[in-house]
Amino acid sequence: MELTATMAKPVLYSCLLFSFCLLSFLSFCEAADRQGEILHKLLMSGRSEKSRISSSRSWAAGLHGSNPSTYSPVCIEPQDGKMEADEIDALPGQPDGVDFDQYAGYVTVDQKAGRALFYYFVESPRNSSSNNPLILWLNGGPGCSSLGYGAMSELGPFRVNSDGQTLFRNDFAWNNVANVIFLESPAGVGFSFSNTSSDYDNAGDTTTAIDTYTFLVNWLERFPQYKSRDFFIAGESYAGHYVPQLASTILYNNENTNQTVINLKGVAVGNGLLDEAITLRGIYDNFWTHALNSDETYKGIHKYCDFANDTVSEKCFVFTGQADDEIGDIDIYNIYAPICLDSSLKNGSHGSVHDFDPCTDYYVENYLNIPEVQMALHANQTEWTHCSGDKDGRVPVAATRYSLNVLELGVTKGWHA
Repeated sequence: MELTATMAKPVLYSCLLFSFCLLSFLSFCEAADRQGEILHKLLMSGRSEKSRISSSRSWAAGLHGSNPSTYSPVCIEPQDGKMEADEIDALPGQPDGVDFDQYAGYVTVDQKAGRALFYYFVESPRNSSSNNPLILWLNGGPGCSSLGYGAMSELGPFRVNSDGQTLFRNDFAWNNVANVIFLESPAGVGFSFSNTSSDYDNAGDTTTAIDTYTFLVNWLERFPQYKSRDFFIAGESYAGHYVPQLASTILYNNENTNQTVINLKGVAVGNGLLDEAITLRGIYDNFWTHALNSDETYKGIHKYCDFANDTVSEKCFVFTGQADDEIGDIDIYNIYAPICLDSSLKNGSHGSVHDFDPCTDYYVENYLNIPEVQMALHANQTEWTHCSGDKDGRVPVAATRYSLNVLELGVTKGWHA
């Protein structure tokens, strides 16, 4: 794998795969609802590519043509004054005592098509180190929002109370120790958009990598003080594709173009889809080891399902359908958690990051559709939706372990609970 060779260079570059549900609080698992369901449909549809994600330099080179010396900069519009324009005075319903700066807005990635990506950026507290790294967070799906999931339900500074209108602080937010960009990508996700309708039909891994790279180059012109910061890419679910492909694109352009050098130091993928066959194998192994499937169903899947084959047999569909039926009405993204039985908003109720609330998605969706919230975020007035682990059954620990074995990476730090 090309990224392994890159890690051997003097410039420190690290690759980390892990299960967020093992390393974090329940917050990571409670946000998986629709993005995981979309991922499952993709896996079972047979339309996804069957090749492993190797993300080699040759893959990245194909994005930009065969003559890097003639590569033209991707900056497509002046960025002067846009950082100040993107600063958020305050989000409606945010708690008192906010000690960090927030920004949100659009970065154009294709001027001709009128395609722009929406971002939400939170800096570290004002009294923290000026050397804190810069992180780009990407959710999966594909097609799910890093604002609704990553920022508002997982690792962002705020969570939405059950009234759907006010916020409370997340004590474990990543911006306590880093500066974090939450990007809604590709165009069509969340507030991101294109004025060319065919862009929505043609979106894929390659265009997503190009657009995200273009976003970063433009964003760093808007926020030039971050050009020299250590930069990391992190994500979950289908970001198992997005993250390594973007990293490869950055590394290629850093070496072969006159474009802004992005100071990429490492990537992290949690509960990620790297290989479809491995993930499906991990899903059904996980069901059986947690007593969610019968021995008969498990044996049938192992006998009739060759997930590496583009064509899945009828017998395989019978047993995988049987497996889904046996699971019953549970939260597949946290198999030990309750399901959301009452999604109605509740006045006067204040949340806590220590309490698991399976109805969080509904609170977030209500909040991000409040006109005053969209105005504060400098977003277009539109209908916002979330999507156009051992406890996580969709991309479980078993699948992560299989993926790690395929990568054949050396261990730099031993396992610990």
